[in-house]
Amino acid sequence: MTSGEFPARGSADGAERPASLPPVDFQTLVISLGSSALMHLGLVPHVESAGTRPDLPLAKHTLDVLAMLQEKTRGNLSKAEADLLEGLLYDLRLKYIEATRR
Repeated sequence: MTSGEFPARGSADGAERPASLPPVDFQTLVISLGSSALMHLGLVPHVESAGTRPDLPLAKHTLDVLAMLQEKTRGNLSKAEADLLEGLLYDLRLKYIEATRR
């Protein structure tokens, strides 16, 4: 099994099939956290209910995690990784401020 493949849940016939997942890298982590923040801001549907449920304290926590990653990885990222993280944090912070004013 490679790092991008994990056993999938059993199929109808009981056989196991590999499920392809995105590569495990820093950019995927940042995008995943950004998607979670958007969900917690109520800007994208919640994965469980398909509706939007803002949770601003959890959105703020996710922003804090991204900011901590930026701080702890400063100087160790490629330009593309640093630009992605900086741009995402900027956009999410603006959206958070807008959400707190609603």
